[in-house]
Amino acid sequence: MNKSEMIEAIASECEISKASAQRALDAFTNNVLNALKKGDEVVLAGFGTFSVAERAPRKARNLHTNEEIEIPAKKVPKFKAGKFLKDAVE
Repeated sequence: MNKSEMIEAIASECEISKASAQRALDAFTNNVLNALKKGDEVVLAGFGTFSVAERAPRKARNLHTNEEIEIPAKKVPKFKAGKFLKDAVE
């Protein structure tokens, strides 16, 4: 499902306009993004948890030159599905 399909589904289910559904979806994603930027977790009980994980620095190899390179540490977004979501997918 892409963003426009999601907006259409929200609008239909909530009986609101597509513009209102888009603002609601954008507000949700912006709030999750802002929380993660601050290092906070976003917990939606039963659905899942959005968080930020620290990826350690590591060594890799450039396949063209066979030279070893250092990949620096970085923060990456992470999502852990909750029980309700896991059970619903099975």
